[in-house]
Amino acid sequence: RLILIGIGVGAMLDAVVAFLLVRAAVYDLSVAARWMTGSLNGSRMADIPALAVAVIVLVPIVLVLQRNLGALELGDASATALGVRVDRTRMVLVVAAVALVCVATATTGPIAFVAFLAGPIAARIVGPGVPVIAPAALTGACLVMAADLIGQFAFDMKFPVGVITGILGAPYLIYLLTRTARRGGSS
Repeated sequence: RLILIGIGVGAMLDAVVAFLLVRAAVYDLSVAARWMTGSLNGSRMADIPALAVAVIVLVPIVLVLQRNLGALELGDASATALGVRVDRTRMVLVVAAVALVCVATATTGPIAFVAFLAGPIAARIVGPGVPVIAPAALTGACLVMAADLIGQFAFDMKFPVGVITGILGAPYLIYLLTRTARRGGSS
């Protein structure tokens, strides 16, 4: 259901983007196209202060609240019985995560499939019962850097990082959807 909602919202926003591209100046089209594919090439040193503030303020909040994620996975009633303030914790985690993603996306553009790849890879590396937020963040950073290196040096032509992560992530998404369908909806 969440994937279908995401596809629907994405289609609506794609229409807005298409409208804005039709109305844009010629110079702005190449900059917008590079940003929309997710590229580290357009990043500037001037972007670092905003990224640093977001990381310094929001990452500690997420790391402190990650201890409640195991309880939240048990369901709202169980988490409440364990002393977790469910609504507050969920809201703070969502707002912090969205803010971190917004700052990163504003800097580099939307880099496709990093979230789909980083979490499961990190979970397999650290094993069950270990909080996966920090390992997933580090795995995501490593994936982006590896994809950028591949895009810059593995081919005769240079590709933005979003193209490489899309090439890797799309088959993984298909695998994930197929595996979920075989298990009857559980992941």
